[in-house]
Amino acid sequence: MSVEITRLSNGINVVTHFMPHLETVALGIWVKAGARDEGPEENGIAHFLEHMAFKGTKRRSAQQIAEEIESAGGEINAATGMETTTYYARVLKHDWALALDILADIFTESALEPEELERERDVILQEIAAAHDQPDDLVFDLAQQACYGDHPLGRSILGTSELIGGVTRDRILAWRDRNYWGSRMVVAAAGNFDHRDFAAAAEKLLGAIAEGQEPQRQPPVFSPAAQTEAKPLDQAHVVLAFAAPGYRDPEIYVLQVLSNILGGGMSSRLFQEVREKRGLCYSVFSFGSAYEDAGQLGVYAATSPEHSRELMDITSEVMLSAAREISDAEVARAKAQLKASLVMNLESASARADQIARQFLAYGRVPAIATLVAKIEAVTPEEVRALAERLFKATAPAFSAVGQLSGLSSYATIAGHFA
Repeated sequence: MSVEITRLSNGINVVTHFMPHLETVALGIWVKAGARDEGPEENGIAHFLEHMAFKGTKRRSAQQIAEEIESAGGEINAATGMETTTYYARVLKHDWALALDILADIFTESALEPEELERERDVILQEIAAAHDQPDDLVFDLAQQACYGDHPLGRSILGTSELIGGVTRDRILAWRDRNYWGSRMVVAAAGNFDHRDFAAAAEKLLGAIAEGQEPQRQPPVFSPAAQTEAKPLDQAHVVLAFAAPGYRDPEIYVLQVLSNILGGGMSSRLFQEVREKRGLCYSVFSFGSAYEDAGQLGVYAATSPEHSRELMDITSEVMLSAAREISDAEVARAKAQLKASLVMNLESASARADQIARQFLAYGRVPAIATLVAKIEAVTPEEVRALAERLFKATAPAFSAVGQLSGLSSYATIAGHFA
Protein backbone atom coordinates (compact mmCIF):
# COMPACT_ATOMS: atom_id res chain seq x y z
CA MET A 1 0.00 0.00 0.00
CA SER A 2 3.04 2.24 -0.35
CA VAL A 3 3.27 5.39 -2.46
CA GLU A 4 5.96 5.47 -5.16
CA ILE A 5 7.53 8.69 -6.44
CA THR A 6 9.67 9.36 -9.50
CA ARG A 7 11.03 12.79 -10.39
CA LEU A 8 11.24 13.33 -14.14
CA SER A 9 14.09 15.13 -15.88
CA ASN A 10 12.15 18.42 -16.02
CA GLY A 11 11.08 18.51 -12.38
CA ILE A 12 7.65 16.89 -12.78
CA ASN A 13 6.96 14.45 -9.94
CA VAL A 14 5.09 11.23 -10.70
CA VAL A 15 3.29 10.00 -7.59
CA THR A 16 1.34 6.75 -7.57
CA HIS A 17 -0.42 4.35 -5.24
CA PHE A 18 -0.78 0.72 -6.33
CA MET A 19 -4.21 -0.70 -5.42
CA PRO A 20 -4.17 -4.27 -6.78
CA HIS A 21 -7.73 -5.11 -5.72
CA LEU A 22 -9.18 -2.55 -8.17
CA GLU A 23 -10.10 -2.96 -11.82
CA THR A 24 -9.66 0.75 -12.54
CA VAL A 25 -7.05 3.50 -12.55
CA ALA A 26 -7.66 7.14 -11.65
CA LEU A 27 -5.01 9.51 -12.94
CA GLY A 28 -4.40 13.15 -13.63
CA ILE A 29 -2.14 16.16 -13.89
CA TRP A 30 -2.19 18.56 -10.95
CA VAL A 31 -0.49 21.90 -11.51
CA LYS A 32 0.25 24.43 -8.78
CA ALA A 33 -1.37 27.31 -10.64
CA GLY A 34 -4.85 28.70 -10.23
CA ALA A 35 -6.89 31.83 -9.76
CA ARG A 36 -4.47 33.02 -7.09
CA ASP A 37 -1.75 33.32 -9.73
CA GLU A 38 -3.68 35.77 -11.89
CA GLY A 39 -3.11 39.50 -12.09
CA PRO A 40 -6.09 41.85 -11.67
CA GLU A 41 -6.70 41.99 -15.43
CA GLU A 42 -6.30 38.21 -15.78
CA ASN A 43 -9.04 37.16 -13.38
CA GLY A 44 -10.78 34.09 -14.82
CA ILE A 45 -8.00 33.10 -17.25
CA ALA A 46 -6.97 29.95 -15.33
CA HIS A 47 -10.56 28.71 -15.52
CA PHE A 48 -10.91 29.77 -19.19
CA LEU A 49 -7.75 27.83 -20.10
CA GLU A 50 -9.03 24.73 -18.32
CA HIS A 51 -12.23 24.91 -20.38
CA MET A 52 -10.31 25.31 -23.62
CA ALA A 53 -8.25 22.19 -23.01
CA PHE A 54 -11.17 20.03 -24.12
CA LYS A 55 -11.89 22.04 -27.27
CA GLY A 56 -9.30 20.40 -29.46
CA THR A 57 -5.56 19.86 -29.85
CA LYS A 58 -3.21 19.53 -32.80
CA ARG A 59 -4.01 15.80 -32.91
CA ARG A 60 -7.61 15.59 -31.73
CA SER A 61 -10.80 17.56 -32.23
CA ALA A 62 -13.09 18.19 -29.27
CA GLN A 63 -15.33 15.38 -30.50
CA GLN A 64 -12.43 12.98 -30.85
CA ILE A 65 -11.30 13.68 -27.27
CA ALA A 66 -14.76 12.80 -25.97
CA GLU A 67 -15.19 9.78 -28.24
CA GLU A 68 -11.80 8.22 -27.49
CA ILE A 69 -12.15 8.29 -23.72
CA GLU A 70 -15.80 7.24 -23.74
CA SER A 71 -15.19 4.44 -26.24
CA ALA A 72 -12.95 2.94 -23.57
CA GLY A 73 -15.70 3.39 -20.97
CA GLY A 74 -13.74 6.10 -19.22
CA GLU A 75 -14.45 9.62 -18.03
CA ILE A 76 -12.41 12.80 -18.18
CA ASN A 77 -12.77 16.24 -16.62
CA ALA A 78 -10.91 19.19 -15.14
CA ALA A 79 -11.28 21.68 -12.31
CA THR A 80 -9.78 25.05 -11.41
CA GLY A 81 -9.19 26.13 -7.83
CA MET A 82 -7.56 29.07 -6.11
CA GLU A 83 -4.14 27.42 -5.97
CA THR A 84 -4.31 24.43 -8.34
CA THR A 85 -5.73 23.30 -11.66
CA THR A 86 -6.45 19.62 -12.25
CA TYR A 87 -6.97 17.55 -15.40
CA TYR A 88 -8.07 14.03 -14.52
CA ALA A 89 -9.53 10.80 -15.87
CA ARG A 90 -10.73 7.40 -14.69
CA VAL A 91 -10.54 4.29 -16.85
CA LEU A 92 -10.37 0.51 -16.68
CA LYS A 93 -6.93 -0.69 -15.62
CA HIS A 94 -5.75 -1.69 -19.11
CA ASP A 95 -6.59 1.75 -20.57
CA TRP A 96 -4.50 4.03 -18.38
CA ALA A 97 -1.97 4.64 -21.21
CA LEU A 98 -4.74 5.96 -23.48
CA ALA A 99 -6.04 8.22 -20.72
CA LEU A 100 -2.58 9.59 -19.95
CA ASP A 101 -1.95 10.25 -23.64
CA ILE A 102 -5.20 12.23 -23.92
CA LEU A 103 -4.50 14.16 -20.72
CA ALA A 104 -0.98 15.03 -21.86
CA ASP A 105 -2.31 16.05 -25.26
CA ILE A 106 -4.93 18.47 -23.91
CA PHE A 107 -2.46 19.79 -21.33
CA THR A 108 0.40 20.53 -23.72
CA GLU A 109 -1.18 20.90 -27.17
CA SER A 110 -4.46 22.72 -26.64
CA ALA A 111 -5.10 24.50 -29.95
CA LEU A 112 -7.18 27.41 -28.63
CA GLU A 113 -8.80 27.81 -32.02
CA PRO A 114 -10.37 31.29 -32.31
CA GLU A 115 -13.77 29.87 -33.25
CA GLU A 116 -13.77 27.47 -30.30
CA LEU A 117 -12.53 30.23 -28.00
CA GLU A 118 -15.48 32.46 -28.88
CA ARG A 119 -17.91 29.59 -28.40
CA GLU A 120 -16.44 28.74 -25.00
CA ARG A 121 -16.38 32.40 -24.01
CA ASP A 122 -20.19 32.37 -24.30
CA VAL A 123 -20.35 29.18 -22.22
CA ILE A 124 -18.28 30.73 -19.42
CA LEU A 125 -20.31 33.94 -19.50
CA GLN A 126 -23.39 31.76 -18.97
CA GLU A 127 -21.60 29.97 -16.14
CA ILE A 128 -20.84 33.32 -14.46
CA ALA A 129 -24.47 34.37 -14.85
CA ALA A 130 -25.66 31.05 -13.42
CA ALA A 131 -23.35 31.41 -10.40
CA HIS A 132 -24.68 34.91 -9.81
CA ASP A 133 -28.21 33.50 -9.88
CA GLN A 134 -27.33 30.82 -7.29
CA PRO A 135 -27.32 32.53 -3.88
CA ASP A 136 -25.40 29.71 -2.18
CA ASP A 137 -22.62 30.16 -4.77
CA LEU A 138 -22.65 33.95 -4.79
CA VAL A 139 -22.50 34.25 -1.01
CA PHE A 140 -19.20 32.33 -0.95
CA ASP A 141 -17.69 34.53 -3.68
CA LEU A 142 -18.70 37.56 -1.64
CA ALA A 143 -17.23 35.94 1.47
CA GLN A 144 -13.85 35.62 -0.26
CA GLN A 145 -13.97 39.30 -1.12
CA ALA A 146 -15.02 40.17 2.44
CA CYS A 147 -12.03 38.23 3.78
CA TYR A 148 -9.26 39.24 1.38
CA GLY A 149 -10.39 42.36 -0.47
CA ASP A 150 -8.28 43.08 -3.57
CA HIS A 151 -5.90 40.15 -3.03
CA PRO A 152 -6.26 37.38 -5.66
CA LEU A 153 -7.86 35.14 -3.01
CA GLY A 154 -10.63 37.74 -2.79
CA ARG A 155 -11.65 37.30 -6.43
CA SER A 156 -13.97 34.79 -8.06
CA ILE A 157 -12.36 31.82 -9.81
CA LEU A 158 -14.72 32.34 -12.75
CA GLY A 159 -13.70 35.96 -13.24
CA THR A 160 -16.08 38.75 -14.20
CA SER A 161 -18.23 39.10 -17.29
CA GLU A 162 -16.30 42.21 -18.29
CA LEU A 163 -12.88 40.55 -18.14
CA ILE A 164 -13.96 37.27 -19.73
CA GLY A 165 -15.75 39.20 -22.46
CA GLY A 166 -12.49 40.85 -23.49
CA VAL A 167 -9.82 38.23 -22.81
CA THR A 168 -7.70 37.32 -25.84
CA ARG A 169 -6.05 34.13 -27.02
CA ASP A 170 -2.62 35.72 -26.59
CA ARG A 171 -3.33 36.61 -22.97
CA ILE A 172 -4.47 33.06 -22.20
CA LEU A 173 -1.33 31.63 -23.80
CA ALA A 174 0.88 34.09 -21.95
CA TRP A 175 -0.66 33.06 -18.62
CA ARG A 176 -0.21 29.36 -19.46
CA ASP A 177 3.42 29.82 -20.46
CA ARG A 178 4.08 31.70 -17.23
CA ASN A 179 2.48 29.11 -14.96
CA TYR A 180 2.38 25.62 -16.49
CA TRP A 181 5.91 24.52 -15.60
CA GLY A 182 7.30 21.14 -14.64
CA SER A 183 8.43 22.28 -11.20
CA ARG A 184 4.78 23.03 -10.37
CA MET A 185 3.33 19.76 -11.64
CA VAL A 186 2.43 16.41 -10.16
CA VAL A 187 1.24 13.52 -12.30
CA ALA A 188 -0.61 11.21 -9.95
CA ALA A 189 -2.45 7.93 -10.26
CA ALA A 190 -4.06 5.32 -8.05
CA GLY A 191 -5.31 1.87 -8.97
CA ASN A 192 -4.11 -1.34 -10.57
CA PHE A 193 -1.05 -0.58 -12.76
CA ASP A 194 2.74 -0.57 -12.72
CA HIS A 195 4.50 2.57 -11.44
CA ARG A 196 7.58 2.21 -13.64
CA ASP A 197 5.54 1.88 -16.83
CA PHE A 198 3.44 4.86 -15.79
CA ALA A 199 6.47 7.05 -15.00
CA ALA A 200 8.14 6.11 -18.29
CA ALA A 201 5.01 7.08 -20.22
CA ALA A 202 4.79 10.39 -18.34
CA GLU A 203 8.42 11.16 -19.21
CA LYS A 204 7.75 10.49 -22.88
CA LEU A 205 4.56 12.55 -23.02
CA LEU A 206 5.42 15.43 -20.68
CA GLY A 207 9.21 15.54 -20.63
CA ALA A 208 9.41 18.50 -23.00
CA ILE A 209 7.68 20.88 -20.58
CA ALA A 210 10.12 23.47 -19.21
CA GLU A 211 11.06 23.03 -15.55
CA GLY A 212 10.53 26.70 -14.65
CA GLN A 213 10.24 27.74 -11.04
CA GLU A 214 7.86 27.69 -8.11
CA PRO A 215 5.15 30.41 -8.05
CA GLN A 216 5.99 33.65 -6.27
CA ARG A 217 2.82 34.45 -4.40
CA GLN A 218 1.91 37.53 -2.42
CA PRO A 219 0.77 36.56 1.11
CA PRO A 220 -2.82 37.62 1.80
CA VAL A 221 -3.91 39.89 4.62
CA PHE A 222 -7.22 39.02 6.28
CA SER A 223 -9.10 42.34 6.17
CA PRO A 224 -12.60 41.58 7.49
CA ALA A 225 -15.44 43.49 5.90
CA ALA A 226 -19.06 42.98 4.88
CA GLN A 227 -20.20 42.18 1.34
CA THR A 228 -23.94 41.87 0.73
CA GLU A 229 -26.28 41.70 -2.24
CA ALA A 230 -30.03 42.04 -1.89
CA LYS A 231 -32.06 39.74 -4.14
CA PRO A 232 -35.80 39.01 -4.32
CA LEU A 233 -35.51 35.62 -2.61
CA ASP A 234 -37.44 33.93 0.18
CA GLN A 235 -34.31 33.47 2.28
CA ALA A 236 -31.14 35.19 3.40
CA HIS A 237 -27.95 33.19 2.75
CA VAL A 238 -25.14 34.19 5.11
CA VAL A 239 -21.47 33.37 5.68
CA LEU A 240 -19.49 34.37 8.76
CA ALA A 241 -15.72 33.77 8.42
CA PHE A 242 -12.61 34.22 10.59
CA ALA A 243 -8.90 34.17 9.80
CA ALA A 244 -7.47 30.72 10.49
CA PRO A 245 -4.27 28.69 9.99
CA GLY A 246 -3.20 27.60 6.50
CA TYR A 247 -2.49 23.99 5.62
CA ARG A 248 1.24 24.28 6.38
CA ASP A 249 0.53 25.42 9.95
CA PRO A 250 0.73 22.66 12.60
CA GLU A 251 -2.58 23.94 13.99
CA ILE A 252 -4.39 22.80 10.84
CA TYR A 253 -5.46 19.63 12.66
CA VAL A 254 -6.82 21.63 15.59
CA LEU A 255 -8.74 23.76 13.09
CA GLN A 256 -10.28 20.70 11.47
CA VAL A 257 -11.42 19.35 14.83
CA LEU A 258 -12.90 22.73 15.83
CA SER A 259 -14.76 23.08 12.52
CA ASN A 260 -16.17 19.58 12.90
CA ILE A 261 -17.37 20.27 16.44
CA LEU A 262 -19.07 23.50 15.39
CA GLY A 263 -20.84 22.33 12.27
CA GLY A 264 -19.43 19.17 10.78
CA GLY A 265 -22.41 16.86 11.11
CA MET A 266 -25.79 16.20 12.66
CA SER A 267 -24.28 15.93 16.15
CA SER A 268 -22.45 19.26 15.83
CA ARG A 269 -23.26 22.22 18.04
CA LEU A 270 -24.67 24.38 15.27
CA PHE A 271 -26.86 21.67 13.77
CA GLN A 272 -28.28 20.72 17.13
CA GLU A 273 -28.84 24.25 18.44
CA VAL A 274 -29.82 26.12 15.28
CA ARG A 275 -31.77 23.50 13.37
CA GLU A 276 -32.87 20.75 15.74
CA LYS A 277 -33.73 22.75 18.86
CA ARG A 278 -34.87 26.03 17.29
CA GLY A 279 -35.80 25.18 13.69
CA LEU A 280 -34.22 28.38 12.40
CA CYS A 281 -32.95 26.92 9.14
CA TYR A 282 -32.73 23.83 6.98
CA SER A 283 -29.01 24.04 6.18
CA VAL A 284 -26.19 25.10 8.49
CA PHE A 285 -22.57 23.96 8.46
CA SER A 286 -19.06 25.10 9.23
CA PHE A 287 -16.01 24.91 6.97
CA GLY A 288 -12.27 25.22 7.22
CA SER A 289 -10.71 26.50 3.97
CA ALA A 290 -6.92 26.29 4.00
CA TYR A 291 -4.40 27.80 1.58
CA GLU A 292 -0.62 27.54 1.77
CA ASP A 293 -0.24 30.68 3.89
CA ALA A 294 -3.75 31.50 5.13
CA GLY A 295 -7.06 29.95 6.01
CA GLN A 296 -10.63 30.56 7.06
CA LEU A 297 -12.99 29.10 9.61
CA GLY A 298 -16.52 29.93 8.62
CA VAL A 299 -20.18 29.12 8.98
CA TYR A 300 -22.85 29.06 6.28
CA ALA A 301 -26.59 29.13 6.88
CA ALA A 302 -29.78 30.13 5.07
CA THR A 303 -32.98 31.22 6.76
CA SER A 304 -36.15 33.25 6.30
CA PRO A 305 -36.12 37.01 6.91
CA GLU A 306 -38.05 36.75 10.17
CA HIS A 307 -35.44 34.38 11.60
CA SER A 308 -32.34 36.19 10.30
CA ARG A 309 -31.55 38.23 13.38
CA GLU A 310 -32.06 35.33 15.78
CA LEU A 311 -30.03 33.02 13.54
CA MET A 312 -27.02 35.33 13.66
CA ASP A 313 -27.34 35.85 17.42
CA ILE A 314 -27.55 32.12 18.15
CA THR A 315 -24.82 31.22 15.66
CA SER A 316 -22.50 33.77 17.25
CA GLU A 317 -23.24 32.42 20.72
CA VAL A 318 -22.61 28.82 19.63
CA MET A 319 -19.27 29.79 18.12
CA LEU A 320 -18.25 31.69 21.25
CA SER A 321 -19.27 28.75 23.41
CA ALA A 322 -16.40 26.79 21.88
CA ALA A 323 -14.01 29.34 23.39
CA ARG A 324 -15.39 28.59 26.86
CA GLU A 325 -15.62 24.82 26.94
CA ILE A 326 -14.92 21.83 24.71
CA SER A 327 -15.77 18.34 25.95
CA ASP A 328 -13.68 15.20 25.58
CA ALA A 329 -16.65 13.48 23.92
CA GLU A 330 -16.95 16.18 21.23
CA VAL A 331 -13.26 16.01 20.42
CA ALA A 332 -13.34 12.21 20.24
CA ARG A 333 -16.35 12.34 17.92
CA ALA A 334 -14.68 14.91 15.64
CA LYS A 335 -11.47 12.90 15.53
CA ALA A 336 -13.38 9.76 14.56
CA GLN A 337 -15.04 11.57 11.65
CA LEU A 338 -11.78 13.07 10.41
CA LYS A 339 -9.94 9.73 10.62
CA ALA A 340 -12.78 7.96 8.82
CA SER A 341 -12.62 10.52 6.01
CA LEU A 342 -8.89 9.92 5.58
CA VAL A 343 -9.21 6.15 5.53
CA MET A 344 -12.23 6.16 3.22
CA ASN A 345 -10.07 7.78 0.54
CA LEU A 346 -8.21 4.48 0.38
CA GLU A 347 -11.38 2.83 -0.94
CA SER A 348 -11.63 5.08 -4.01
CA ALA A 349 -8.98 5.38 -6.70
CA SER A 350 -10.15 8.87 -7.64
CA ALA A 351 -10.14 10.14 -4.05
CA ARG A 352 -6.75 8.60 -3.37
CA ALA A 353 -5.13 10.03 -6.53
CA ASP A 354 -6.42 13.49 -5.64
CA GLN A 355 -5.26 13.09 -2.04
CA ILE A 356 -1.67 12.10 -2.81
CA ALA A 357 -1.33 14.73 -5.56
CA ARG A 358 -2.48 17.56 -3.30
CA GLN A 359 -0.37 16.33 -0.39
CA PHE A 360 2.74 16.28 -2.56
CA LEU A 361 2.04 19.76 -3.95
CA ALA A 362 1.50 21.04 -0.41
CA TYR A 363 4.36 19.34 1.45
CA GLY A 364 6.72 17.89 -1.16
CA ARG A 365 5.93 14.41 0.16
CA VAL A 366 2.99 12.11 0.84
CA PRO A 367 2.56 11.53 4.59
CA ALA A 368 1.57 8.04 5.65
CA ILE A 369 -2.05 7.69 6.71
CA ALA A 370 -0.83 6.53 10.11
CA THR A 371 1.15 9.78 10.50
CA LEU A 372 -1.90 11.90 9.72
CA VAL A 373 -4.07 9.85 12.06
CA ALA A 374 -1.51 10.34 14.83
CA LYS A 375 -1.58 14.12 14.31
CA ILE A 376 -5.36 14.11 14.57
CA GLU A 377 -5.22 11.90 17.66
CA ALA A 378 -2.77 14.30 19.32
CA VAL A 379 -5.27 17.19 19.31
CA THR A 380 -6.50 18.00 22.82
CA PRO A 381 -9.71 19.70 24.00
CA GLU A 382 -7.65 22.53 25.48
CA GLU A 383 -5.95 23.19 22.12
CA VAL A 384 -9.32 23.34 20.41
CA ARG A 385 -10.75 25.70 23.03
CA ALA A 386 -7.66 27.92 22.89
CA LEU A 387 -7.87 28.21 19.09
CA ALA A 388 -11.57 29.09 19.31
CA GLU A 389 -10.79 31.77 21.88
CA ARG A 390 -8.04 33.24 19.73
CA LEU A 391 -10.16 33.27 16.58
CA PHE A 392 -13.49 34.42 17.97
CA LYS A 393 -12.54 36.70 20.85
CA ALA A 394 -9.54 38.50 19.38
CA THR A 395 -10.51 39.11 15.75
CA ALA A 396 -13.48 40.49 13.85
CA PRO A 397 -15.29 38.28 11.32
CA ALA A 398 -15.82 38.81 7.63
CA PHE A 399 -19.48 38.66 6.67
CA SER A 400 -21.42 38.10 3.46
CA ALA A 401 -25.12 37.81 2.74
CA VAL A 402 -27.32 37.33 -0.32
CA GLY A 403 -31.08 37.44 -0.65
CA GLN A 404 -33.78 38.95 1.55
CA LEU A 405 -31.69 41.06 3.92
CA SER A 406 -34.31 43.20 5.64
CA GLY A 407 -34.29 41.12 8.83
CA LEU A 408 -30.51 41.03 9.30
CA SER A 409 -28.71 42.99 11.98
CA SER A 410 -26.03 45.44 10.86
CA TYR A 411 -22.49 44.20 10.29
CA ALA A 412 -21.34 46.23 13.29
CA THR A 413 -23.84 44.41 15.51
CA ILE A 414 -22.85 40.99 14.18
CA ALA A 415 -19.13 41.72 14.49
CA GLY A 416 -19.75 43.15 17.95
CA HIS A 417 -20.57 39.67 19.24
CA PHE A 418 -16.91 38.81 18.75
CA ALA A 419 -13.94 41.24 18.80
